[in-house]
Amino acid sequence: MTARAIWKGHLKVAELVCPVSMYAAASTSERISFHVLNRKTGNRVHRQFVDEETGKPVDQNDLAKGYETVDGNFVILDEEEIAEAIPESDKMLAMETFIECGDVDTLYLDRPYYLVPSEPAGEKAFNVIRDGMNASGVVGLARSVLFRRVRTVMIRGQDSGLVANMLNFDYEIRPAKEVFGGISKIKIEAEMLDLAKHIIKTKTGKFDPSKFDDRYENALSELVKAKLEGRKIKKPKIEREEKVINLMDALRKSADAGKKTSPTRSSGGKRKAS
Repeated sequence: MTARAIWKGHLKVAELVCPVSMYAAASTSERISFHVLNRKTGNRVHRQFVDEETGKPVDQNDLAKGYETVDGNFVILDEEEIAEAIPESDKMLAMETFIECGDVDTLYLDRPYYLVPSEPAGEKAFNVIRDGMNASGVVGLARSVLFRRVRTVMIRGQDSGLVANMLNFDYEIRPAKEVFGGISKIKIEAEMLDLAKHIIKTKTGKFDPSKFDDRYENALSELVKAKLEGRKIKKPKIEREEKVINLMDALRKSADAGKKTSPTRSSGGKRKAS
């Protein structure tokens, strides 16, 4: 594996322990990135911290973290104080609870990571843990200090390895009622519901991430290429959608269109997230 491990420790289930390495499963390094330049000189510029009151630049050594209180004052915290307040990491991912795959609310899933054995001697224990979870149809929940925070991690088997998802804390998830509470309760006619189900059925396919099109990235790539070649690119035309006047007519029109075309079904695609 050419990627560099971002964490190394041990995976534990009861008395079964194996050394593991963690790798980022998602990366934005392939995206186009930009530098901020001085338009007049073409030179790169850098940011500078300035005191809000005096207007003078602040030296890097004088920067500190501050928590703002209700009365507008600040509690200054040094890096050493923050480090001492954080629990020490024992480098152990101890799975103490196992739950059904379908019991995990996807709202709580954060970034994914790959877990693999870090030493040949631990491969057998790693395989036993992975195969045991797969055979039981469960995912494991572990707690550990990761990236300076005590995190709860969901671990599941995928292919020959394990996938670990950091879980959002409960306080980080906004209650759905705050947003959904204003949606009116409307009784839908049976014919409308049948038409909607028919439309959905005609558009049912397989989960295939390779079909996802990053139009923003593609457009940026084409723009950069055009600038290098000294040519202009045509502004893409925006297709205007017809304004829906009658919902039933729109459903019938969509249903008729679905009879003429059907989605390409892919036999590939990765396993659906549990």
